[in-house]
Amino acid sequence: MMTRTLTNRLATAADEPMLAALMRQAIDRLQAPFLTPDQVRASHAFMGLDSRLIADGTYFVVEEGNAIAGCGGWSRRATAYGGNHSAGRDDRLLDPATEAAKVRAMYTHPDHVRKGVGTLVLSLCQAAALADGFAALELSATLAGAPLYRSFGFVDVRPFEDSGVPMILMRKVID
Repeated sequence: MMTRTLTNRLATAADEPMLAALMRQAIDRLQAPFLTPDQVRASHAFMGLDSRLIADGTYFVVEEGNAIAGCGGWSRRATAYGGNHSAGRDDRLLDPATEAAKVRAMYTHPDHVRKGVGTLVLSLCQAAALADGFAALELSATLAGAPLYRSFGFVDVRPFEDSGVPMILMRKVID
């Protein structure tokens, strides 16, 4: 059996339709073991594609062969999570000396789970945020994603909910 290598690159606007489709599949299939069907539907109201990350050059695509295996990025902006359609977005630039960069919009295609996609994206985000002067990362984890983030050194800060969907604010010091 041939093992394919994961490659990565920055996402472009041309990737947006494929990324949006991958995100819908990931939400529907990977959240289902952790959430009720109503919570999965509610997730679509605030999760998804954030074009600002792509425009800022902080969003990565991971590929295995010709297939997009996953995506994710980080932000120097205050918006903690959510897609283009989400309420409460804040484009304010964060202060790297006092605030944590935000890890955002991490999705793995259901056919590519447990292949290192998420760990690769987190490594890329951490290196880029560190190079940009940040000393910490924060993210808003789904219950499905929390084990990956904990294995990468994130610690739980506090649980919260959005639209009845349980989430966990997590943080990691990187300096």
